Amino acid sequence: MKNISLLVIALIFISGCSRNNFNSVKTAVAKPDFDSTDATNNFYDNTPVFKLPVVDLYIDGEVGNPGKVDFSKLEVHSVFVKETLLDSTGTDNFVGAYRYDGYSLFDILNSIVLKKANAKEFNPIIDIYVEIVNDKGDKVVFSWGEIYYPGNLNRILIATGVSRIVPSKTKDLWPLPAESRIIAGTDLITERNISKPVRITVKSFPRSFAVTRGLSPMYSGDFTLFDGDKKLAVISPLVDKPVTYNTIFYGRGRGIHSTSPFAGALLKDVIQKYYPLTRQNLKSGIVCLSALDGYRCAISYSELFNRNDQQEFLLIRTKPNEDGGLFRVFAASDFFSDRAIKSLTGIYLLN
Repeated sequence: MKNISLLVIALIFISGCSRNNFNSVKTAVAKPDFDSTDATNNFYDNTPVFKLPVVDLYIDGEVGNPGKVDFSKLEVHSVFVKETLLDSTGTDNFVGAYRYDGYSLFDILNSIVLKKANAKEFNPIIDIYVEIVNDKGDKVVFSWGEIYYPGNLNRILIATGVSRIVPSKTKDLWPLPAESRIIAGTDLITERNISKPVRITVKSFPRSFAVTRGLSPMYSGDFTLFDGDKKLAVISPLVDKPVTYNTIFYGRGRGIHSTSPFAGALLKDVIQKYYPLTRQNLKSGIVCLSALDGYRCAISYSELFNRNDQQEFLLIRTKPNEDGGLFRVFAASDFFSDRAIKSLTGIYLLN
């Protein structure tokens, strides 16, 4: 009798449809492990969890062991998302609030053996990114850095279950997706949350830079913006009202560098007019920051311009002629300092 009652409750929670793969869920199965009476202090377990069917997912690209993902060996993680999408006019539209359960890209890619195409020129892994394609050919990208470098890991999932986060007063029943999905837990506009991912392709940023190891002193008075091969602008901004981030600056190889704060402009504010916020850029834009000595890192467009956690990238102006200046980049979201670029000379958008 109890199971029948739970099934009735689950059916009540099923609602209509919305754009971008939110559909009427007629075959969803609700798991009976939810707190329907709000007996605990957990806000995120009060509604049924609906299963999202997972299709076969394959990994290829610059890896030594391509193949099919074995989900049976992976731990389940959860992220909490306020789904918001852009309409045809570029206006953001709220869809609903959800808890998604599933398998993280961190775990899925954890045993992959990287074979970088540009390893002879640049061996560090911070210029790697992944393309994820669904069964319809839609593509989204994530940088390797946003998967493995943040202090807060496991925020990007292949979702296998979903539950609504229902407001206590309005009781709004948000539309439910019907298929497995990519969930980008740190995105403000959730255009990267596409359904039925079938392939992950690992790539290194496809541009060659001359590498000069041990270059010192190192100084570049400005940096250039590119859209592909098209030169957009040369930037040498002054930071009138800098933002200050207190940090423990710690490298993956050399450990502690400093505990001094960083002060600078938000990098996105300096360059956004050259790289407009569009659905295509949000989904598949990847940016490469390059230094005078050939050091570089990849950052997804959404990671730079579309955060919901306010852990932004800072553009820091050093003293004139300071070694490593004139502009440096600091990634506030990262546990490690490896994506901090000194003597920034170029920013390249690839879509």
